[in-house]
Amino acid sequence: MKFDRKLVTPEMTVLLRESGDATNKQKAVAALNEVAKALTLPLKQGVMNGDIITGIFEPIDFPPGTSVEFPLDFLSPGSEGEFVAYVIPSVGRIPERHINGDYIMVPTFEVGSSIDWPLRYSRDARWDVVGRALQVLESSFVHKANKDGWHTLLAAGVDRNLVVSDTQSVQGLFTKRLVTLMTTIMRRNAGGNSTSVNQGKLTDLWMSPEAIEDVRSWDLTQIDDFTRRDIFLSGGDTALTRIFGVTLHAIDELGVGQDFQDYFDDVLGGSLPASTEEIVVGLDLVNRDSFVMPMRQEVEIFEDPNFHRQRRAGLYGWGEHGFSVLDGRRILLGAL
Repeated sequence: MKFDRKLVTPEMTVLLRESGDATNKQKAVAALNEVAKALTLPLKQGVMNGDIITGIFEPIDFPPGTSVEFPLDFLSPGSEGEFVAYVIPSVGRIPERHINGDYIMVPTFEVGSSIDWPLRYSRDARWDVVGRALQVLESSFVHKANKDGWHTLLAAGVDRNLVVSDTQSVQGLFTKRLVTLMTTIMRRNAGGNSTSVNQGKLTDLWMSPEAIEDVRSWDLTQIDDFTRRDIFLSGGDTALTRIFGVTLHAIDELGVGQDFQDYFDDVLGGSLPASTEEIVVGLDLVNRDSFVMPMRQEVEIFEDPNFHRQRRAGLYGWGEHGFSVLDGRRILLGAL
């Protein structure tokens, strides 16, 4: 996310200059404090923009003193015993299988980050430099949330021990048949029956950019010539965003040798069917009863007075949240 100069008011520019005052520490720290307050809201909004968990996990605020628990009988009365949940127990930990009676306790943990820059950039109101620093600070929170959220999803997917592949396809090729297979298997293995109000349904697929690009190579046996022309004239990964009602998403962290693929292989010990090399992740997002992100504390930004003696200015911040997949049947892995 690029820092928006429209957020900068003349008053903020004055404060930034004052925060670079090397002769009056009290004045500089007070000014930086006001800058931090003014930028807290844009940073909060930025943390939830441009990431790859928004639209999957539902943020839920929990006031201080309340227990972060989710009664399973509210989610699906009478079927509590069928739920298998995954949570991240602490910072840097591998997600764990977690069930506690008729309800699930979701642990939350604190995440923090900081950034600093030479005072002269504040003194000269160099918003291009300070704005870049704020972008880096924001990105650190986004990156952490992305990894924690997706690690939880992948752990839940591996636990199902069910990976769908198109055995009639060549290795690494994304096909329409894989979509239909995953759609059917999601329905068959998601609990309930054809009349259940919360019957499982495949709604979204996340895959590598290379898998999305496979759509461009589909021949007339896969799609008609009119659709091929539309794909040819389209750019980016928006050429074909839906197949059989399933929305396609491309993320850079999936694919051979990429972050989430390596986490699946090396950390979770996941296994792929023969003649496949990368995973795709299918989710049921029509039933908003599984992917939760309890929020104990939204990200807050503060000034750091300890850098002034080094002729630097700095900001730091922290928040507290957690991630959980309350029902592992809402996720299904596929393989190319």
